[in-house]
Amino acid sequence: MASENTSSLLQPQESVSRPKMTSGGATGPLLYAVFAAVLGMLQFGYNTGVINAPRGFIENFIKENYDVNSGTIFGVIVSIFAIGGMIGCPLASWVADKRGRKFALLANAAFGVVGAVFMGFSKVSSSLAMLIIGRFLIGINCGFATTASPTYVSEVAPVRLRGAFGTVNQLAVAFGLVGGQILGIDVVLGSDDGWPWLLGLAIVPSAVQCVMIPFAPESPRYLLLVQRDEEQARSVLTKIRGTSEIDDEIKDMHDEDHAEKQEETFTIPDLVRIKSLRTPLIIGIVMHLSQQLGGINAVLYYSSTIFINTGLSERDARLASIGVGSMLFIMALVSIPLMDRLGRRTLQLCGLGGMAVFSVLMTIAFFTYENNTTMSVFAVLFTLLYVGFFGVGPSSIPWMILSELFGQGARSAAVSVGALINWFANFIVGLTFIPLSDLLGNYVFIPYTILLLLFFAFTYFKLPETKNRTIEEVTALFKK
Repeated sequence: MASENTSSLLQPQESVSRPKMTSGGATGPLLYAVFAAVLGMLQFGYNTGVINAPRGFIENFIKENYDVNSGTIFGVIVSIFAIGGMIGCPLASWVADKRGRKFALLANAAFGVVGAVFMGFSKVSSSLAMLIIGRFLIGINCGFATTASPTYVSEVAPVRLRGAFGTVNQLAVAFGLVGGQILGIDVVLGSDDGWPWLLGLAIVPSAVQCVMIPFAPESPRYLLLVQRDEEQARSVLTKIRGTSEIDDEIKDMHDEDHAEKQEETFTIPDLVRIKSLRTPLIIGIVMHLSQQLGGINAVLYYSSTIFINTGLSERDARLASIGVGSMLFIMALVSIPLMDRLGRRTLQLCGLGGMAVFSVLMTIAFFTYENNTTMSVFAVLFTLLYVGFFGVGPSSIPWMILSELFGQGARSAAVSVGALINWFANFIVGLTFIPLSDLLGNYVFIPYTILLLLFFAFTYFKLPETKNRTIEEVTALFKK
């Protein structure tokens, strides 16, 4: 699951020794701006979860109109979303820097409307190409949002609320995921006539953004440090903070900018060439691979299929799938206070270990469900607990850890590599799960279990704890 906090990590990290900016609080204009931005993250969650329930209806549509393998083509429809995400992530960084955060959000919202229209009208047009193009376009939209939305939120939020507002991105993703799964049940839009509406409803978050973004403020950090328009930056900051006492915050932005310019900037080839940068890069890449190749998107994209294969009816399988998104939503709330209390390394190990255990138990349940309703229930329970352990650490830590392993000069390049790897691994899982399931049957989660154990071992031996350590202390570990 491509994460949600991709681009907020590109922002300067406050040093523990710097004075904290304390101006303002959760004002009306600030809440409006944050809500408008995180609709993009809700869109990401919705389009991750919405493709799950209507698989059978979409495959029937393919069979009725084309002489192709419907399962393979459905895998393409699912995975092309991640290819779009791989394009959207770097595109967002470029547009946001060239034209501003507000313009980037608005342009992306308009793009999302186009993608939703393509998907919504694919059936009435009897066009498989429209459906695939629509998923690709909405993938670009969601990849763009995972960069642009957290960046904007982190730049408009006051420092003391930045962590809290950062978690809103995760909650929006989980809420969108649950929403897509609820709308996919048979009594709502989970039907042969309803699935185009189900996919087309992706127009709603983007359309609301198109209305709201023009009235939202531009990022004051962008105005001050990129546009060099201090007067406008002060005006916006005064409005969203609800106070005119903003001098300290303006000064801190200038100090951050000065510190950035003093630090050497590293490119992606530098990360590979320099040993002290290559080691944390490898760690970060493996953390991103552990998020995706542990099989989580096999569950998010295909949970209805998985539950049907354990003996549940199609209706019950769709209802059970709602629990997957709900579990992610709950664990997003639970993991917030644990992150700084237990540490990144501990939570990552706990999450990977728990996923490995429950992937084994899922496999056992797959073999024993026949004529055994109890084991069908346990198969669902084990799947939900597998998702729950994913939410403990692997859901968010890979996005966070790269920003904590690198100094400011190398952070942007490192996070970009991590995002690309994450989306590519997402694509691989989405594309290969159906043929893997056909090949391995009830053993389908065994490859993910093996990878989870390898990722657990790597994390245990290679990932340092970054809790309560400054960036300087962490980077020094790799220079020894």
